[in-house]
Amino acid sequence: MVHITRALLTALLELAEDRDPASVTVSLAVTPASELDAALPSDRVVFTDMYLPETGGSVTAVFGMDLSTPGAAGRFITHPDGTLAVTKADDLHEVVFVAVPPYGIDDVRAFDRSGAGRSMVIVDAEPPSDGIDLSE
Repeated sequence: MVHITRALLTALLELAEDRDPASVTVSLAVTPASELDAALPSDRVVFTDMYLPETGGSVTAVFGMDLSTPGAAGRFITHPDGTLAVTKADDLHEVVFVAVPPYGIDDVRAFDRSGAGRSMVIVDAEPPSDGIDLSE
């Protein structure tokens, strides 16, 4: 079972719709359920954040690998051609979310890296704020 916040899923689908007909690949990060205000077991993780696709493009161009995305736990990929499955051309990860047009909540599925479907649960919770403490 894969958990993702509604806010993150909504943002990803809006990005996908804005970029269509180009495909989108976005790295995703998780937050432990214990840090969220959600009724989930504390040993679970929830996909809460994304790394924008353009982040670190110049670093990647120089070094030939993505050094700008620390510890991504999953990937969101769009298939504008309508293929709602993991393909050999996709950037794989432990969890891969695939979305197809018209990019609604019913147009997204979760998979493992081998392409097997995983159940997806949408969580109504906000990730903790990572603000900077300026009081010191």
